[in-house]
Amino acid sequence: MSLKTWFITGCSSGFRRAIAEGALAAGHRVIATARDIRSIADLERAGSCHVMTLDVTDSSEIPGVIREASQVWGGIDVLVNNAGYGLIGAVEECSDEQIRRNMETNFFGHLNVIRAALPILREQKSGHIINISAAAAISNYAGFGIYGAAKAALELMSESLRIEVAPLGIRVTLVQPGPFRTEFVSRSLDRAESHIADYDRTSGKFLRFIESMNGKQPGDPVRAAEAITAAVESDSPPQRLVLGRYANDKARKRLIDVEKERAAWEHIGLPTEFSPTL
Repeated sequence: MSLKTWFITGCSSGFRRAIAEGALAAGHRVIATARDIRSIADLERAGSCHVMTLDVTDSSEIPGVIREASQVWGGIDVLVNNAGYGLIGAVEECSDEQIRRNMETNFFGHLNVIRAALPILREQKSGHIINISAAAAISNYAGFGIYGAAKAALELMSESLRIEVAPLGIRVTLVQPGPFRTEFVSRSLDRAESHIADYDRTSGKFLRFIESMNGKQPGDPVRAAEAITAAVESDSPPQRLVLGRYANDKARKRLIDVEKERAAWEHIGLPTEFSPTL
């Protein structure tokens, strides 16, 4: 294992903090960031951790923080985009402000961090970008339309980015976690401002379900962090790392369902090109 410097956004709690602690436990150096530096100050007690304030929704702040971080130990080897939060509610129930703020954090925040870091990674001719996605990007649920859309945007951007930077020695991996036992439901889940009774049996039912699961999620954040570290240390890291039985089952079913529907409609969709001319 080679010693690496990890730059991790959103390290304040739960899944996010576990990644920072996992990288430290594996012997790496970590630059941990959060909007409120007091929430991660204790991490700095480890001599191999440096903490910084970063709000990923403040695009003007990001380049300076990235430059400063790259000077702490002379570069950035692993960039983990982990800041974010959920938004639950039917598409019609969510306010314009809620929608824009969620997209700003879960997509544009990640995008701006990546764009600020790329000049450093290109100069190094090395680096590994880890983008934390969600099971909602495998296939979505009623009530997660906006959150899932933000994660889907992150996924497709990452697919393109992976191809663009591969010749430059830079790797890109998406992490798709299932339900993990963190504070996501209690602390990191925004609720739609409006309530429309017509959606009680769809998005409302899903909200009640995830609230009932709080504290009972099967995923272990420590083991997730170990899996992410293993991917970083691999000579052939995956494009997508699917975490947990639930997310793996969901991904497998999604592939089957998509192919089944494509095949059923192939006779309609296939013959839509110009007929060959003689």
